[in-house]
Amino acid sequence: MADNTNTRVPLERIRNIGIIAHIDAGKTTTSERILYFTGRTYKIGEVHEGAATMDWMAQEQERGITIVSAATTCFWKPHFEVHLENALYRFNIIDTPGHVDFTAEVERSLRVLDGGITVLDASEGVQSQSETVWRQADKYNIPRICFINKMDKLGADFFATIEDIRVKFGVTPAVMVLPMGAENDFRGVIQILEQKALFWKDSAADTEPEVKGIPEEYKARVAELRSQLIEQIAETDDELLQKFFDGKEIALNVLKTALRKAVIDYKLVPVYAGSSLKNTGVQPMLDAVVDYLPSPVDIDHITGINPKTQEEETRQLVTNEKFCALAFKIQTDPHVGKITYTRVYSGVLKAGSYTYNSSTKQKERVGRLLLMHANQREEIQEAKAGEIVAIVGLKNTRTGDTLCDEDSKIVLEGITFAEPVISLSIEPKTKSDQEKMGMALAKLSEEDPTFSIKSNPDTGQTIIGGMGELHLEIIVDRMKREFSVEANVGTPQVAYRETITKTAQAEGKYIKQSGGRGQYGHVFLRIEPKDRGTGYEFVNGIKGGTVPREFIKPTDKGVQESLERGFLAHFPMSDIKVTLYDGSYHDVDSSEIAFKMAGSLAMRHATLLAGMVLLEPIMKVEISTPDEYMGDVIGDLGSRRAQIQGTTTRGSVTIITALAPLAEMQGYVTILRSMTKGRASSVMLPSHYDIVPNSITEKLVAERKTGGR
Repeated sequence: MADNTNTRVPLERIRNIGIIAHIDAGKTTTSERILYFTGRTYKIGEVHEGAATMDWMAQEQERGITIVSAATTCFWKPHFEVHLENALYRFNIIDTPGHVDFTAEVERSLRVLDGGITVLDASEGVQSQSETVWRQADKYNIPRICFINKMDKLGADFFATIEDIRVKFGVTPAVMVLPMGAENDFRGVIQILEQKALFWKDSAADTEPEVKGIPEEYKARVAELRSQLIEQIAETDDELLQKFFDGKEIALNVLKTALRKAVIDYKLVPVYAGSSLKNTGVQPMLDAVVDYLPSPVDIDHITGINPKTQEEETRQLVTNEKFCALAFKIQTDPHVGKITYTRVYSGVLKAGSYTYNSSTKQKERVGRLLLMHANQREEIQEAKAGEIVAIVGLKNTRTGDTLCDEDSKIVLEGITFAEPVISLSIEPKTKSDQEKMGMALAKLSEEDPTFSIKSNPDTGQTIIGGMGELHLEIIVDRMKREFSVEANVGTPQVAYRETITKTAQAEGKYIKQSGGRGQYGHVFLRIEPKDRGTGYEFVNGIKGGTVPREFIKPTDKGVQESLERGFLAHFPMSDIKVTLYDGSYHDVDSSEIAFKMAGSLAMRHATLLAGMVLLEPIMKVEISTPDEYMGDVIGDLGSRRAQIQGTTTRGSVTIITALAPLAEMQGYVTILRSMTKGRASSVMLPSHYDIVPNSITEKLVAERKTGGR
């Protein structure tokens, strides 16, 4: 198999795909099999041995989890009787993390991909994080196929998982294979459209399946499933539907062409099955990537905004179009410095040339172009439309920035990330660590948009924020390993917020005379509550120039600075609309600083009248527990202010879903393990912010005022 990553193939034979799933569904194991079967690697790296190619970070190998998304390029020649040309296809693959703490890695990867493989655990079905990543992919309209993995695992249930896909994802699954057996008896799969049985031998790691006729005991079920599948495909195409009703035979290549269109139009989701660990069922799935997932040609064009006219513009996804690309990931490398992962949408980018960052309005020099294979690199001279490459040399480009030709500017839709829900204080152990820590944190926050750094004005402490305890633990560990910074770390704190419940208005007046020129700023503000999660909005409602234009922005700045500090318990404020509707100024004494102070004072007065409340992050919790511990688990959740949303049974396991405040769930994994003798598992995902009960608010306010943390 070809392994030269620099091999050029036509655009229609490129697939930019991501592997997405719940933690422990087998994404990285599946990625390793893909690399092996495509000839990209010559030895299978196992996650449980800490040797997976795509999990190259030391922390990933130690913990057996994926932390950062890894990109690679490999080539595949379809070989299970496909109607498409039997030629080499280029797969640009991104393996994403399953753990919710690293959701930014999934978000940024999905933004630049054309198709996805969703890996599901045959015994667990669709789990909570599977739903989260599915919704993230929905946001970017990414066509997907599903791979039901771990068919050899105890409790594997193919059709229960199919039903889960239908109900929880809200899509129409197209069953493409029928597994032969399950658990210890799993032997292979029957391809339903092609009517071929593929048997894998257990022993050799690199086995190609043996293709046989359908075993007698499966013939009736395959005929039934095939009829259903043809009907599903026909329903997406009027001409085929007529043929189907007329009882005419529809050719295999016609069915596959129609199914491809249906997948790209998000009408059907093909479902495959196998066991990645046992090297079973992976090759038919790779053929499905070729057959049904889109190439850049199928996507056709991308839409952006012309920064000059503010009007919508499109770029065709071809090489002879003007260059445009999206930077989706920043990585600091000890050997080459800052690496910017980029998806090239149109045109060509050459090493050593210049490009224009339309998001920051700056010209950038492209030093070198690299093709990445996890943490290995291959230097190339140019990057063309449809490719995912890494650029060395960009100094001021951040995640979500658009790169384009300076004479043909366009700004593509950026990437939105979740706000941190947990924080902790951090300080260097020694004086020599002080400077290094600042640099290390700056580089890590540049890489990770969900990681925040703030300074506490009261204590002077540095506060870092993230998506969970594991997220911050990895950050501190990376500081130590990659930047040689030793640090003392405080206990994790929940990221509370403040907001208002009523509309109020107030005046802010800042007047100072000190001989010579004075200070004069005077504003009237109206504040109103907004829906949860909608953030801050500032409206300039000044009529007749009572506040001159040059003092509007400083007023807004004063408001924002006061919101950052909060007024109830000094937590940041959110979900608030502020309207500047009146004020006055002095010809000589008015200044930007005076209006900034006036804006801050007006906010202080207005919030006193606006019914302030504290908000806390609420988590969606999913717990899988053996039936005998269900009562204990539910009782314990009740003591944590949790609301039970429902329970479902899957074999001898009960799955409990609940909404619980993050403040009550710290260290929960350890408690759950001891309560169930290590047999239960849990996953927590950020759900929303909600009002903190009064008794807890009073306690928190008192603690903050006395300096207790």
